[in-house]
Amino acid sequence: LPERDRAELKRRKLLLETTLKSYWIRKGSAFSTAVTRQETELTPEMIATGSWQQRPFKPYNFSALGLPPACGHLHPLLKVRSQLRQIFLEMG
Repeated sequence: LPERDRAELKRRKLLLETTLKSYWIRKGSAFSTAVTRQETELTPEMIATGSWQQRPFKPYNFSALGLPPACGHLHPLLKVRSQLRQIFLEMG
């Protein structure tokens, strides 16, 4: 459509323009149908035999958060104190 007609149809809300995106997916140079497991740890045996040079290693993720620290526990003496208090309360 000419620009003038297209602008008129858009003004009258009779034309809706959409963007269509398409992707071409092709096999790359590292394509394989077999699943290979990447190594996560370097062992002393790998270093001694030199087999680490031929094995693929998983890249290290420095932005991973990891496990949250275990915190908020009572001190052992406070635990004993609360247990003794509970015993005396039960005794009256």
